[in-house]
Amino acid sequence: MKITFMGAGSTIFAKNVLGDCMLTESLRDAQIALYDIDEERLEESFQLITALNRNINGGRAAVRAYLGPKNRREALSGAKFVVNAIQVGGYDPCTIIDFEVPKKYGLKQTIGDTIGIGGIMRALRTIPVLEEFAADMEAVCPDALLLNYSNPMGMLSGYLQRYTKVNTVGLCHSVQVCSETLLRELDIQVEGYRDKIAGINHMGWLLEITDSEGRDLYPLIRERALAKNATEKHDDMVRMEYIKYLGYYCTESSEHNAEYNPFFIKETYPELIEKYQIPLDEYPRRCVKQIADWKQQKEEIFAGGQVSHTRSREYASHIMEAVVTDTPYRIGGNVQNTGLITNLPHNACVEVPCLVDGTGIHPVYIGDLPEQLAAMNRTNVNVQLLTIEAARSKKREAVYQAAMLDPHTAAELSLDDIVSMCDDLIEAHQAQGFMLEY
Repeated sequence: MKITFMGAGSTIFAKNVLGDCMLTESLRDAQIALYDIDEERLEESFQLITALNRNINGGRAAVRAYLGPKNRREALSGAKFVVNAIQVGGYDPCTIIDFEVPKKYGLKQTIGDTIGIGGIMRALRTIPVLEEFAADMEAVCPDALLLNYSNPMGMLSGYLQRYTKVNTVGLCHSVQVCSETLLRELDIQVEGYRDKIAGINHMGWLLEITDSEGRDLYPLIRERALAKNATEKHDDMVRMEYIKYLGYYCTESSEHNAEYNPFFIKETYPELIEKYQIPLDEYPRRCVKQIADWKQQKEEIFAGGQVSHTRSREYASHIMEAVVTDTPYRIGGNVQNTGLITNLPHNACVEVPCLVDGTGIHPVYIGDLPEQLAAMNRTNVNVQLLTIEAARSKKREAVYQAAMLDPHTAAELSLDDIVSMCDDLIEAHQAQGFMLEY
């Protein structure tokens, strides 16, 4: 069995996913193919994964590295599972472009990787690369399951699901930690809980949550969320406001959700930034810190060659195990909306509970979301679908339309400024060799 990791230069994430596989009996003897276009980062990951294989797996896995497009088909050939974790353009230059150009127009962002103008640009430079991956997979591993971790999740997974033959599901960490984060923040202690989450990526809704005896926890959640936002400053104020005004909690963090709507980042109400503890330019800060930390982290990891790992909660190894052993496992997955959420567009990429077993990924029917939640999702789905259309048509007009329909961008800028900003962003990307087709 072969597991191929695309974007293996994401060393720590590769360590977590592949370390999990090495600690899973049914996966321990796999062939592991590491693929990246950055020779230095690929070599670092190869050394780390090789050491990990030796230390925790007795060297049972066979680890090989593959550099660049000319070796990509060989990396993918015969794979049963493919993990995608690429970031096209990296922090420098592309994330810098995504943040700095909009600032000239007065448009502020926090993360910029999901929708918004940053998410649109990220998708448009990533989709052509994923198309190449998909073509290679269709040729050399047509039955493989692609586990996509790259953002913008809804746009990338949605494109692959609609326009390629690749079997793919999108995976995000936020579903796994949603309920426990909320209960911890509100100091609600229960022996166990059951929940139901559905919507779209980064805006999945905690529709139901009960304790181990079936008692509804939402009345207490709503009471404590209201009190928490009224009495203290904290870093999850946006999502607590969702509970107050929409009635439900959301999967992804408040810094993300601050930019998915027209409510919180407003030039005409600058005091809202402090009121809701919104960290502008958060993602660039994280990138700079991660780059600086990696130098020290790398030395510590390789010190003495004692690389270790404890199996994480990442979905990837559990999905692979469920498929290989035909043992059912439940995930929150991003899949095409084939009537699963009945008041969201049929061609949207939705995030719903899925059962995984030896026959693959099986999404669960949800029906209608509460209308206010579906309405919030639709404002984001509009941007996703228009960005996918832009990637498909290669027309600048479609890029403009995606930006025009973004809730935050439209609330801040005029139509003329949106068009001008998109032109500036495209030209800045083209100067770096990206998005030349527009």
